[in-house]
Amino acid sequence: MAAGARASTADPAGPVAGEDESRPVLPRAQINLIFGTIMLGMLLAALDQTIVSTALPTIVGDLGGAGHMSWVVTSYLLAETIATVLSGKFGDQFGRKRVFQLSVVVFIVGSFFCGLAHNMTVLIVARSVQGLGAGGITVTATALIGDVIPLRERGRYQGALGAVFGVTTVIGPLLGGLFTDHLSWRWAFYVNVPLAIVVVALAARTIPGRAAAALGRRAQVDYLGVLFVALGASGLTLATSWGGTQYPWGSATIIGLFAGSVVALALFVVVESRAAEPILPLHLFRSRVFSTASVLSFIVGFAMFGSLTFLPSYLQYVTGASATMSGVRTLPMVLGLLATAVGSGQVVGTTGRYRPFPIVGMAVTAVALWLLSRMDEHTSILVQSLSMLLLGAGIGLVMQILTIVVQSTVDYHDLGAATSGVTFFRSLGGSFGASIMGAVYTNTLADVLPGALARAKVSPSAVTNPTGVHSLPAAARAPVIDAYAQSVHTVFLWAVPVAVVGLLVALALPQVALRGTARATVRGTGEGFAMPANRTSDAELETRVATLLRQRDRAAGREVIARSGVTVDLPTLWALLGVHLRDRLLDQPTSPATIEDNHRLPHGVLRSFYDEVIAGGHLARDGERLYLTDRGHTVVTALGDAWTAWLLEQLADDEADRAQLDPRIRPVLARISRRLLLEQQSDLSPTTAAPASLTPAGSGDGGSDPS
Repeated sequence: MAAGARASTADPAGPVAGEDESRPVLPRAQINLIFGTIMLGMLLAALDQTIVSTALPTIVGDLGGAGHMSWVVTSYLLAETIATVLSGKFGDQFGRKRVFQLSVVVFIVGSFFCGLAHNMTVLIVARSVQGLGAGGITVTATALIGDVIPLRERGRYQGALGAVFGVTTVIGPLLGGLFTDHLSWRWAFYVNVPLAIVVVALAARTIPGRAAAALGRRAQVDYLGVLFVALGASGLTLATSWGGTQYPWGSATIIGLFAGSVVALALFVVVESRAAEPILPLHLFRSRVFSTASVLSFIVGFAMFGSLTFLPSYLQYVTGASATMSGVRTLPMVLGLLATAVGSGQVVGTTGRYRPFPIVGMAVTAVALWLLSRMDEHTSILVQSLSMLLLGAGIGLVMQILTIVVQSTVDYHDLGAATSGVTFFRSLGGSFGASIMGAVYTNTLADVLPGALARAKVSPSAVTNPTGVHSLPAAARAPVIDAYAQSVHTVFLWAVPVAVVGLLVALALPQVALRGTARATVRGTGEGFAMPANRTSDAELETRVATLLRQRDRAAGREVIARSGVTVDLPTLWALLGVHLRDRLLDQPTSPATIEDNHRLPHGVLRSFYDEVIAGGHLARDGERLYLTDRGHTVVTALGDAWTAWLLEQLADDEADRAQLDPRIRPVLARISRRLLLEQQSDLSPTTAAPASLTPAGSGDGGSDPS
């Protein structure tokens, strides 16, 4: 009879097997150890976006192939973009721990061969391998945060991951310069190897693994979409970097690359229109906001990575700064980006008005690029710093806002695709920026350097690196420096029209009302940096919920309990949730003895407490196993429904909005609510709600008990 009563009880709050919320809440110490492992992996991936910038002039001097200089950056970004698309799906399919560790191993291999490279071709291929590993690390690290961090605290941890990208933007060029000056540029890559080995070892020990079968439905990977967009982007990048240098612009090779790229991108559009789960859903482009933001993201990536790639060349070749000092002197750009990204986020979060920021940002970026194009060997450090500060400020005013605007306007079921789309275009923009600026730089240098060498009466081998240039006598040095200054001048001058186009696009960006949760999220700094993302819409919605919970702290849980109408006391609620979550989520039998074992209590301590709950009619006992009665199920179901209703109310701006959103996001919110029930039970235990017998010998950490 007991078993029959239990089987007949419907439970709307019960999840299907294998959902994410079935994992227990982990102890605080273990969460912090996992997060430290993930952050170290993210540090590796983020650092290699910028660490080579100050080492590039020296690398070119050692390996030759100045025409391929931009590909050291571009190959990394392109591979990272592709890996970002694939890694999220593979993590769902094979387990995120496994994909994270494999990505770190791939990164180790790429780093090792980068350090061993004896020519530019080997270095570029090894950088591609590095980029594949970095993209996998970044995406799975973000997903792992969603797996192990309680919802209320997730925003804080994700913000810290975003800050890693900001910090590495600062320290990357500095470390690259230090290694180049005091060891060798090869150590900018070798240093990754021991650190990455530590990450693999820590991940094996700290991150909980899950079997692929427990990950729910099998992920559908848009392989054809990835293939065609990779072919199209790579072909265009090759055409722009080879045109006018290795091959004439009108040669069959360059024309063939352009034609092949157009065909590949056309096939990409066809594939995306038919794919079950496209990497870039085409219906998003029907939104004027998304289309405008995507173009702006491309331009911002173009300006940011193009500038970071060639500013060190100016500082080292033209001004004579060491590799280390060139890293120090690019700091104003990063500081400007940081200040305006954070400041604009605060203003938009308060006012909801975002449209002026991209407009002003693109105008400032255009002016800054023009000022950078005016720099030569006589430009003072103050003017250089102000110009770079202005460029960073312009980029910072645009970058973060675009993601938030897109998230605020698309439907909830498109949140993940829209976020990934904007990041995707920013990464592509960075690849094209480095490539096209590299082509302009190489072509200009090929035109002006031979004449300068003739006037200086020196051989080309004498000026392959900055040290060689500045060791020449003054009379011979002047024309060579002027040639490099002219090349950098042309690079930034050609970038000005791109920024002007960005300004015109920004003027077309409409002002729309921000959702309350999106407005709250904009206060963070994580989106202010070029952090790759490939998040699902459910994960984006969980991020919104995490923001809400962080703002409300524990008051949300108390409010939901009050609104649910349940009349049981908190110790009884703690007991009911523990039995329900073990039985329905963890599929584990529950008895007083198992609870006592989890809290390291002597057997028998809790028996009288559970006898009282059974006497109240909320629990029943089948031998030693506890289970919910109909009355107990009513309490748990009411609390789960109250969480779903509260979340829906917080996400919607008004009744009409709630009615529109309800059928689309209620199933997802119901799943999030089940996760919140798990966390709420942990919050109640052991000091705030559990019976007094638990308190003296409890574990001391509310997150330590999976029940």
